[in-house]
Amino acid sequence: MTAGPIGPVTPLSPSATPVSTAAQPGSANARRAAMASFIGSTLEYYDFFIYGSASALIFNKIFFPGIDPSLGMVLSMATIGIGYVVRPVAAGVIGHFGDRVGRRQMLVLTLVLMGIATFLIGCLPPASAIGAAAPVLLVFLRAVQGASAAGESVGAVTMTMEHAPSNKRAFYASWVNTGAVAGIMLASLAFLAVSLLPEQELLAWGWRLPFLASLLVVGIGLYIRLRLPESEVFEAAKETGSQRELPIKVVLRDHWATILKVILFGLWSVVSSVFAAFGLAYAGKLGVPAAVMLTVTIVTAALGIVVQPYAGILADRIGRKPVFITGNIICAVAAFAFFWSISIASVPLIFATAILFMTVGYGMVNPLGPSMTAEMFETRIRYTGAATASQLGLVVTGFAPAIAAGIVQPGPVGWLPVAMFTAACCLISALVTAVWVKETYRTRTEDLGRQPAATA
Repeated sequence: MTAGPIGPVTPLSPSATPVSTAAQPGSANARRAAMASFIGSTLEYYDFFIYGSASALIFNKIFFPGIDPSLGMVLSMATIGIGYVVRPVAAGVIGHFGDRVGRRQMLVLTLVLMGIATFLIGCLPPASAIGAAAPVLLVFLRAVQGASAAGESVGAVTMTMEHAPSNKRAFYASWVNTGAVAGIMLASLAFLAVSLLPEQELLAWGWRLPFLASLLVVGIGLYIRLRLPESEVFEAAKETGSQRELPIKVVLRDHWATILKVILFGLWSVVSSVFAAFGLAYAGKLGVPAAVMLTVTIVTAALGIVVQPYAGILADRIGRKPVFITGNIICAVAAFAFFWSISIASVPLIFATAILFMTVGYGMVNPLGPSMTAEMFETRIRYTGAATASQLGLVVTGFAPAIAAGIVQPGPVGWLPVAMFTAACCLISALVTAVWVKETYRTRTEDLGRQPAATA
């Protein structure tokens, strides 16, 4: 994507849409909400993704020593998935209070939970010191990380899009997952730095530094989020008195079809965990230095920070569906090119295919996915509905690295099952979007998620 017909992008520049701007003025706090979500999401996902890097490089040696290296990698990858198992339940709880009490309070809670859990992972003694208790504690703290992440992305998107003018929702909301990409970049930078240590020192204490550093940045996120008010759309919904029923009860009773839709639609997110966690581990087995793969992640993430807001602007101009579907198709094709380039250990090709995979393809779906999910639910149940539905779908994403590690085969084309699995997830997401997801770029924020008769 280029700036051609859209014009230059600045962090919160206006863009023309077919919708009447007079009908949807948005909140005066839209820019603050987008910036708060970007920074908060960066810090949150820095914490979340340093775990993925450590799982690929460190945890099989620290917490699963003395077993076959291939099995150790599968177990290490599986602990990533634990963080996703608890997310549906945590999403229901956090979403309930987010819809009843307020979005801001829950976003403060998720940030604190993530910071504490990540710091404590950095304090864990190895299995050689406390035996089986070490992996048990690791899994528990990963579950706390998962509970925090369950309410983070959807909560930040919900608050941002509710503050934004209706005709610029996708652009403003794109900054949430752009922040997540920035968090991945910071996590990779942190592990690139410590990976330069001698292996003995890295395994002894160096791997802990990125985890311990997370506590230092929580205060920044708290300062920003505590200064942001609730959205006018949410406050108006509270004043209507329409929140007498439990949000989760309404979601499960009246929106079960939407939940199923989101689960299938959300398979696009498999791309990130396969790329960032399994790709790093697989490349290492084939002799590609970890520093190269971490640099690849840093480069694609840095480019993604630039590209993703353009996807939001384009989605506000021509609709969410064409941008999202195109991105999924690109990801499906690029998965084969990326893993082939790793199999032949060609560093230039790894960089080129990774940019196609993550910056171009994933850069079109990642900034739109959470906001498209949130747009499927009306204001009074939006946090609960979007969080619960999206986190149910993310269980597959969480175990995608373990699935990939389990199905990869030896030999020069052993990566084919992994590429096929990733491509299938992207194509299912694209198909569901094409036939089952409603286009919302012309819909006012207050009308989102309503039944057609009510909207009419």
